[in-house]
Amino acid sequence: MQKRQVFNPFLPLNEYIPDGEPHVFGDRVYIYGSHDKEGGYTFCMQDYVTYSAPVNDLSDWRYEGVIYKASQDSRYPNPQYLFAPDVVQGNDGKYYLYYCMGGDYGCKGYTGPIGVAVSDSPAGKFKFLGYVKNPDGTPMMKYVCFDPAAINDNGTIRIYYGTQYGYEEQDDFNENEKYINEEIEMFGRTKEEILSYPDSIMGPSMVVLEDDMLTVKEEAKHIIPYRVKGTSFERHPFFEGSSMRKVGDKYYFIYSSWQNHELCYATSDYPDKDFIFGGTIVSNGDIGYNGRTESEKLNMTGTTHGSIIEINNQWYVFYHRLTHKSDYSRQACAEKIYIDSDGNIAQVEVTSCGLNDEPLKAEGEYPSIIACNITNRHMPHGSNSIYTFPFPNVTNIGDERFIAEAENEALIGYKYFKFSGNKNISVTIRKETENNKVKLEAPKRTDERCDAEVKRCASFKDNAKIAEESYIDILNEEKGKSIGRISIPDNLEDKWCRIGGNVNFPDGVYPLYFVYHGKNSIQIKNFDFIGG
Repeated sequence: MQKRQVFNPFLPLNEYIPDGEPHVFGDRVYIYGSHDKEGGYTFCMQDYVTYSAPVNDLSDWRYEGVIYKASQDSRYPNPQYLFAPDVVQGNDGKYYLYYCMGGDYGCKGYTGPIGVAVSDSPAGKFKFLGYVKNPDGTPMMKYVCFDPAAINDNGTIRIYYGTQYGYEEQDDFNENEKYINEEIEMFGRTKEEILSYPDSIMGPSMVVLEDDMLTVKEEAKHIIPYRVKGTSFERHPFFEGSSMRKVGDKYYFIYSSWQNHELCYATSDYPDKDFIFGGTIVSNGDIGYNGRTESEKLNMTGTTHGSIIEINNQWYVFYHRLTHKSDYSRQACAEKIYIDSDGNIAQVEVTSCGLNDEPLKAEGEYPSIIACNITNRHMPHGSNSIYTFPFPNVTNIGDERFIAEAENEALIGYKYFKFSGNKNISVTIRKETENNKVKLEAPKRTDERCDAEVKRCASFKDNAKIAEESYIDILNEEKGKSIGRISIPDNLEDKWCRIGGNVNFPDGVYPLYFVYHGKNSIQIKNFDFIGG
């Protein structure tokens, strides 16, 4: 039986699972992550759900249902949101879910402790068990209990966690009340406790647990020094999203860097020391891939979090992309990666084909929102924000999902398709008007990091050239020449209509790019290959 095609995002298009931790249990791969609300106004507004697929068919993802509810934690409803989790099989054969909680806008997401739930099955449902605790029964609160990850290392249960901000990198930190007060507010610790840490309260940490999966067996310790100036981590310091994998005898620490758009890795022969920066695995803006700069990024960038996994002798990286012009509606994506004989992982580009064994077929209809590149060439960075100024983005109205706010020179890209013969191609579009424009119902949110982004992007709009006529150019190279054109009528209405044209696609595997030119913003619902 021929497998179905699968594309990014690989889960149903109405599903939003960021921070994905993939694990193979038995003959299935499970994806555990946070759970965003479509068009949500803050992080992780939903309960935990999981999906699984047979290891021999990554197109066949099955919904396993709600596996854990925030209300099962004794701290609920304050805080009330479930942040990035992980699952590990204990030495007793049961499955243990490790998680942290936070409030609206990430508030109090760093105060701990680490919650634990248990299930007889990797598909759940999970029952609340307790909190990671010290031998005396008090909650383990050393360092910052955030984004826990778990590994059963040949019978030793290790939990990795933490976050890192730049306050304590400052030479005057001990005397700077502003920095200290921000840490007090963010991490729920006293000034005395913060200053009592000679190696900093922040940074990536590890703790070993007893077989009860709750009790600290070995004292928590930093696995990477907090102060990274002069080390291999200087340009890509740890920020959040701890994840650990073991490849042969080597440990791979996967994390989200301060750059905030990239998953990086570090390696060591030990689980708790001597880690050396390895490189970037993936960036959700393709920054760094083949030398691409931040100003050339191909998507809105923002938080990323995920990990790597080997499935049927093929390694993959799982990560997430941003939608809805915010950091709060993130979707699960994945790409093939390769670990060379020296243990190195080369950065991979984001694609639309992802888990597919081969390029997508250039035939039939595809939803526009599987685009791996969506840009007006000056896309903003997310950073805990909801933007209100226009730029092309994946969004929805009810059950209808589409790319909105495609303005003049917007580029929408898909990688990769296999072409064979000339094709007629059509797109389903409509003029964007007040009647169909997506209305922001959530509070406008930009933090201080985003104010400069707002000004930068506005300056491009002020200097933009306006096209005299409306059309969509078809390209098979990002900066190549047009190989076809779809003319858009001047009387385009705000209702969906299908328009098309002939395109002379050369045979072979190529990306597909739509580049829009026109006076008005348009929305794009799908595209269709006809003939061949």
